[in-house]
Amino acid sequence: MTTKTILFIIFSLIVAVGLSYFQYYYKAKSKLKVNLLLAFLRFLGIFGILLLLINPIITTNNIEMLKPPLAVVVDNSGSISYLKAEKTASELYSKLKDNKALNEKFNIQSYQFDSEFLSFGKLNFKGTQTNLDAVAKDLKVINKNTLFPTVLISDGNQTSGNDYVYSFDANNKVFPIVLGDTAKVFDLKINQLNVNKYAFFKNKFPVEVFLQYSGTKNATADFQISQGNSVLSKQKVSFSAIKNTAVVNFLLPANKIGTQLYKASLISNEKEKNSYNNHKNFAVEIIDQKTNVAIISSINHPDIAALKRAIESNAQRKVTVVNPKQISQLNDYNVLVLYQPVTEFKSVFEAAKLARMNTFIITGTHTDFGFLNQLQNNLEFKMTSQKEDYLAEFNSQFNLFAIDNIGFEDFPPLQNPYGKIKTNGNTSVLLSSKIRNINTQSPLFAFSENQGNRSAFLLGENSWKWRLESHIKNESFEKYDIFVDKIIQFLATSNAKKSLVVNHESFYNSGDAIEITAQYFNKNYEFDEKAHLTISLVNSKTKQTKNYDLLKGNNVYKVNLDGLAAGSYQFTVKELNSKSSYSGNFEILDFDVEKQFVNPDLERLNQLASLTQGKVYFPDQTDALIQSLLADETYKTIEKNNVRRSPLIDWKWLLVFICSFFAIEWFIRKYNGLL
Repeated sequence: MTTKTILFIIFSLIVAVGLSYFQYYYKAKSKLKVNLLLAFLRFLGIFGILLLLINPIITTNNIEMLKPPLAVVVDNSGSISYLKAEKTASELYSKLKDNKALNEKFNIQSYQFDSEFLSFGKLNFKGTQTNLDAVAKDLKVINKNTLFPTVLISDGNQTSGNDYVYSFDANNKVFPIVLGDTAKVFDLKINQLNVNKYAFFKNKFPVEVFLQYSGTKNATADFQISQGNSVLSKQKVSFSAIKNTAVVNFLLPANKIGTQLYKASLISNEKEKNSYNNHKNFAVEIIDQKTNVAIISSINHPDIAALKRAIESNAQRKVTVVNPKQISQLNDYNVLVLYQPVTEFKSVFEAAKLARMNTFIITGTHTDFGFLNQLQNNLEFKMTSQKEDYLAEFNSQFNLFAIDNIGFEDFPPLQNPYGKIKTNGNTSVLLSSKIRNINTQSPLFAFSENQGNRSAFLLGENSWKWRLESHIKNESFEKYDIFVDKIIQFLATSNAKKSLVVNHESFYNSGDAIEITAQYFNKNYEFDEKAHLTISLVNSKTKQTKNYDLLKGNNVYKVNLDGLAAGSYQFTVKELNSKSSYSGNFEILDFDVEKQFVNPDLERLNQLASLTQGKVYFPDQTDALIQSLLADETYKTIEKNNVRRSPLIDWKWLLVFICSFFAIEWFIRKYNGLL
């Protein structure tokens, strides 16, 4: 308190004494024994009121002893049980946690981890993934701006997350205790298998496999890929103590449509401690992407040949050039390219409209624009008979599909009649047109969508020059042909809007997070937050059925199906109010990543200890670790002085006491007849 406050308190004390004396001695008519008590009560009441008016600040000091934290983190993943180290891990944790000397020096924090970092609970060693990166990140957050050591009881084998060696804070020492036998044993392993999730029917798809060997002598093995009882490919590989890795590559045929299951195997005559990691199942979804394109034209033009070559550069596309009078039915085609349409195209337009087919319209100096205005309403043409050359300007904001600027501004001009072109409805412009350096505010290449139907418009002839210019610039037709292929891909894809949209993978690995998401839209195609979605899941082999509700998230409904056994599953998602439904299937491959290890990853644990100035210990060296932690002067208990300042007016009990003093005084006076 300040000197000024102390003076006010002394003054208040004098005033309270003076008023009490004046009331019960100086002014009192009778000298009763009770007057002393009454004067004391009056003094306390008045002095309390004056203290509240002065409102002094009361300062209290509290000394707090802060021990440095010691994080003890135990690996709870399945690999610990496969390495037969569960008992060791539990005993090590108990020994550290219950050590009296450590508890006196440190505030011991207990954690466990597998795919997630959690406070210590009950160890079961059934975690399907190991994420040491999460341990490092969460410890940084929990003990922010604090120096602390970490004891990591683990085998060091990580299956998910970033490289943990560089995730831990270099200023905080990490002391790994290695679980599992570090002695090298003979082991062949499929370390990694790379394959695309999708492949095209009647094509070949690549498979890249990384093999690993642990041992001291030379060894040979057969690597093969099979489907069912058929061996699709086979190759002999050799290893030695020096050459302990190998990479094999295969091209497999995609001869069946749908999800195809394969098995990669590394077979040796030698007996191994762990043969589970010699096999790996994988799956590829084979897609039939064959697209039949009809180029319909009543004239001959170099554009037609150039367009045909560009489209057919993708082996999944087939182009037929026909005259509008010769075409009999459109069911044989997926996309129609209408080159410079005139009145002869009327039956084609009408048939395409009935069949809801997507079209690619190319105009030029032979086009009948009056006829075109009658047959479609996406673009409105007001053209003259004068010819004009139009340059292209790329629109970087175009977002209907991913497209790169392949140098459109440098391409030769396209020729089209001069006039105005107005866009209507839901039309997106990829290229706008320029006459020399003047922007015409008209499209040169545009796309439209109308009630699920898609159309593309290239407003000018001589695009064959674009393909030639691209070849001159890049010494290849590839960039231009990919550009055309993306247009055909866009037009070949149906975009009919569905009320129930469900997203899922065709296959998952055992232990992976299996999440199915869905969106339900009302008649205005707005996300319906009041929908009630359920999923019925059937195991194709056991026929066992499980039902779940999908929970609403941020503009999506989702369900988590983790923990399902390997096998094939069929499912149906239903919206109970509208009865809308979606059916699908997926496969869970029998692959447990935690069973892939025969030894702890001593090398990476050593790297981690070295980078953090820690040290690697083995289970029989735990006492040495404890002594090291106790002797380390880096970690000391901090004496913290907590100063608390509180104004007297916050003391609610003081007001209660003041009221009590005056009340007791009143009752005593009343009892003695002084009122």
